[in-house]
This record gives sequence, structure tokens and C-alpha cells, in this order.
Amino acid sequence: MNQEANNDQASAINTEQVSDKPSARRLKIALGLSLLSLIAVALLWLSSMKNIQNLEHDLATKLDTFNEKNQQSLALAKNADTRSNEVAARYEILEEKYTESFDQQAALKALYQELANNREERMLSDVEQLLVIANQQLQLAGNIKPALLALQAADTKLQGFDSQKAVQLRKSINQDIQRLQNLPLADITSISLKLGNLSQRVDQLALVSDRHPNSAQSKVAPDLSNNPWRKLTQEIWQDIKDMVRIERIDHPELPLLTPEQTFFLRENIKLHLLTARIALLRHDEVTYKADLVAAQSAINLHFDVRESLTQNTLDEIKGLTNNHISTELPDIEQSLRLLNQYKLSFVPTPNREAKARKQP
Repeated sequence: MNQEANNDQASAINTEQVSDKPSARRLKIALGLSLLSLIAVALLWLSSMKNIQNLEHDLATKLDTFNEKNQQSLALAKNADTRSNEVAARYEILEEKYTESFDQQAALKALYQELANNREERMLSDVEQLLVIANQQLQLAGNIKPALLALQAADTKLQGFDSQKAVQLRKSINQDIQRLQNLPLADITSISLKLGNLSQRVDQLALVSDRHPNSAQSKVAPDLSNNPWRKLTQEIWQDIKDMVRIERIDHPELPLLTPEQTFFLRENIKLHLLTARIALLRHDEVTYKADLVAAQSAINLHFDVRESLTQNTLDEIKGLTNNHISTELPDIEQSLRLLNQYKLSFVPTPNREAKARKQP
């Protein structure tokens, strides 16, 4: 029984073994597939882990880069903020400087206007002095050339000023210049110098009483060297003839003059010439010609007209007498009136004085 049992058990086992062979294969296949699956899963896992590590590495790298860039951005933002503050501060400074510059520009403009006004006022002061000099030369001394030069200098001073009053004043001055240039001008300086030369020449003129006849002998004196007595007699006779002089004069009633009278005669002629010179400067033609005629008459009466120096003196006095020195001189009252009106425009007003007080 036991044996049979054993046999049955053995046959059962064999049967089970025979029946379990396909199951074992399936199991092995399943195990193999499972193993392959596990291996595949492991490989996939390893691969995914590697990818994850790579991603983590990339993420870490990118994160580091991002952090670095973020730090840079923060630094740039901080710098930008600092610069923004600096720019804002500079803007405030520039705005203050602009305001200050604007105020300075306004002050400079006012100062320039004040300087321009002062320059114009100085110009008017110079023009006034020149016009006063020209008026004095015309009205007091009657000198046309100095007055003309003063007016031309005043016209030069007005150049560069284009205001209406300056143009009107310059136009009036040019009219005065034109009137003076159209006048028949006598050469006062040349005539005055000639009168001065004539006054110095009076002392060199020979008086009629100083005239001597020619002592030249018509015959040649004989040679008396061999006869000393006769020579001595001839010399004594010649001395006697020189002591006595007989001559004809045009005015026998004219007395001889003492040295003192001769001195005063010459000084009187000089005085006439000097008075004529003064009348020349004053354009007093009547006095001028009267004194020259008086000087000419005195020279004709008392001085030797046969002398060349005396004759030249009389000819020069006659030529000077023919000069016309009297001219109707124009006035410059219109120019002076326009100048006074021009000056009134620079009278300070209350607003202008207030601005002047505000300036430091």
C-alpha cells in the first residue's frame, strides 16, 4: 500500500511535472519579460534620472546665470537709481543756474542798455563841446576854418548812431558845414603872417633923412703918389666935401627927426600893423584897411621910397589892403537847439532811477 501510494504519489508527481512544464515555461517567459521590463524600466529610470540630472545641472547653471544677471540687473538698477538721483540733482542745479543765468542776462541787458545810454550821453557831451567851440569861433573870433573843423569833428562823433534825433542833428550840422564851405574864405593865417613880417621889417627901412648921395667920382683920380703934398691937399678937400651935403627932397618942409622921434615913428607904424592884424582876426574890414592906409602913408612920408626894401614893403601893404576879409558868418543856433532837445531825452525818469537803485 505504501508502495502503491508511493507509486501513485510518484505518478502524480510525474503527472504534475508533465502538466507543469508548460506553466513553467510561461512562468519563465513571464519572468523573463518581467525582468526585461524591469531592466527597461531601470534603463528608462536611469535615462530619466540622467536627463533629470542634466536638467538639474542646466537649471542650476541657468539659475546661476539668472542670479548673476539678476545681480547685475540689481547693480544696474542701483546705478540707474543713483544716476537718476544725480541727474535729478543736476537738473535742479541746472535749473537754478538757468534761473541765475536768466537773471544775469536780464541784468546784463539792462547794463548794456545803460552803457549804451552812457555812451550816447558821452557822445552828446563831446558834440556839445565841439558845437560850442564852433559857435565861439564864429561869433567871437570870426574864424571860419576852426569852426568848420569843429563841426566836421562833431559830425564824425555822430556816426554810428541811427536814432531819429541823431539823424536830425547830423543833418543840421551838415547844413552848417555846407554853408561855411560855400563862404568866400580869406587866407587869414597867410595875411596874419605877412603883417607880422612887415612889422619886423619896419626897423630895416631907411628914413629920408638917412639918404646919402652917391660919392662915386666921374673921373678917375690922378695918381698923386709922387706928390705927397698934393695928395694931402686932395684928401682934405674930399673930407670937406663929405661934411657938406646939398640934395633935393620932395617935401622940404619935413623936419629932421631925432633918434627918439625915429623910434616912436617906427613903433607907431608897427602899432598900425598890429591893429590891422587884430582887425583881421575879428573880420573888421574897415579898421583893417584904415590901419594899413595909415601905415602906408607914414612910410611914404618919412621913409626913402627909392630903396627896394621900402618899395617892396609898400607893394605888400597895398596888396593886403585889397583883400576882403569881411564876410557875413552864419550861426549854428538850429544845431544847438536840436542838441538840447536830444539831451532832454536822457533826463532820468522815476522808473529808471528805481531800477538804478535796485542794481548792486
